[in-house]
Amino acid sequence: MEHTVCLQRDSNQAHGIGQFVVDFLGGEFGSEPSAAVLKRTALFHADAYLCGASALALQTNAPTLLREEALTYPNVNGATVFGSSARVVPEKAVVANSAAVREWDSNGTNFGYNPRLGHMAGEFGHNDYYPVVIAACQQQGLDGATALKAMVLLDEIRGRLAEVFSLKSYKIDHVVHGAIASAAVYAGLLGGTPEQIESAIGMFVAHYIPWRAIRAGKQLSDSKGASAAISSEAAVLCAKRALAGFVGPKDIFRNPEALFRQFEPTSGESPFDITLSHSGDDFAVMGMHFKLGLYEHQSAGALQGVIQLLAANPVLANDISTVRITAYEPAFGIIGDPAKRDPKTRQSADHSMVYIISTLLRKAAELPKKPGAATDDWWKSLMLMPEDYSKEALANPVTRAIMAKVEFQHGGPDYDSKYPDGIPTSVNINGTDSGLVMYPAGHARNTSANLNSILEHKFDLFGGIAFGVASSSVQKELLSLGQMSAPELLGFYRSEFRLLPAID
Repeated sequence: MEHTVCLQRDSNQAHGIGQFVVDFLGGEFGSEPSAAVLKRTALFHADAYLCGASALALQTNAPTLLREEALTYPNVNGATVFGSSARVVPEKAVVANSAAVREWDSNGTNFGYNPRLGHMAGEFGHNDYYPVVIAACQQQGLDGATALKAMVLLDEIRGRLAEVFSLKSYKIDHVVHGAIASAAVYAGLLGGTPEQIESAIGMFVAHYIPWRAIRAGKQLSDSKGASAAISSEAAVLCAKRALAGFVGPKDIFRNPEALFRQFEPTSGESPFDITLSHSGDDFAVMGMHFKLGLYEHQSAGALQGVIQLLAANPVLANDISTVRITAYEPAFGIIGDPAKRDPKTRQSADHSMVYIISTLLRKAAELPKKPGAATDDWWKSLMLMPEDYSKEALANPVTRAIMAKVEFQHGGPDYDSKYPDGIPTSVNINGTDSGLVMYPAGHARNTSANLNSILEHKFDLFGGIAFGVASSSVQKELLSLGQMSAPELLGFYRSEFRLLPAID
């Protein structure tokens, strides 16, 4: 049985996405995503929610501000923000919740890599858009099974777009793919037609394209962390207008003046085919990666390399003389940027390879009891958390001393050719080499780590920040998303997070 639909480049792909959304949500394909796909999606959602709740508990700026803003827009038929049962205007709930989810930069990641189809554009993206689905389902009185299936759909659309078009190559922010998917799925959940979904997509692409200026060098701000949130807010607005009858630009992927053909000129077709799965196991979400703590995803190979060296020699971190990290582009350019070698803010530090690895080594040296040879235990013992990016941590003299000993170099074509299949990185500490790391723990193609065990530890830590000892009950509820009734889903985000001193 064929489990996919291919939207050919010589077709109206925006309308095709609209038709696919309607058919997928309506059960027209006759079969469903597998249990494994639904389980993995529920894990990604739980991960995203606990990251967001902990960011609010620690009073981070943008999530707190946007949540307070949302609560000033009451709407009896709307959606809820984290930590409240009050219903607000849906796009305001979406921007608040998505900003919280993204604040730590610790939730799921995709790399836009599908060698089976030859779709390897390698665009980044993150699992930031689940609040769009929850908002729509709360408005419509839909149940958890519908929400979980819609989350699979949203990740499918944005994940497959990331495989065929590299936004970063043209300095466009990666959130565009997520916003297109958000507009489509939100409109679909509210009963939109393929034509209305096409209008919603067209409006977003024509009016709301964000540039990567928010991610440049020392100019990091709240806009970086809230980029997905602001774009998803716009996507919901576009969907609402389309549902109300506003007609947006049609056939936007073939539009000669839209970004796709502007950057990759064609003879009239779009620059790519889009292949979307509707059933079985081969969904985009199955190739997405978990972050096992708070760090830029490009550093995961180096983290794994350090952990492997520590597992082989637990006291290695006690006397650091040299650290050499070798990695690929774009890792070397993004987290090796000289502007981030001396980070002064959390947003710069969590995108600084030198800081991330030096902090991990400092924590290893401080461990009162070494975990031993099991790398899973090292991941748990050294998991990077928000406090590792506080002002006090940024100024830690031991970390700073290690940073001075770190050399970060580009590995050249031998490394570059292996990305985005893996995260090709090697680490050498005091002359001992990790060897090439391709698939660190959390990576979709890693087969050695006990992912569920490490994630449970991560959920305990982030849930503990947000809810204290009650975090286990919240976890259980999150992972039962697919069994929730519509009234239960309406109260899904009601758990009140505690307020702790801000770390910034």
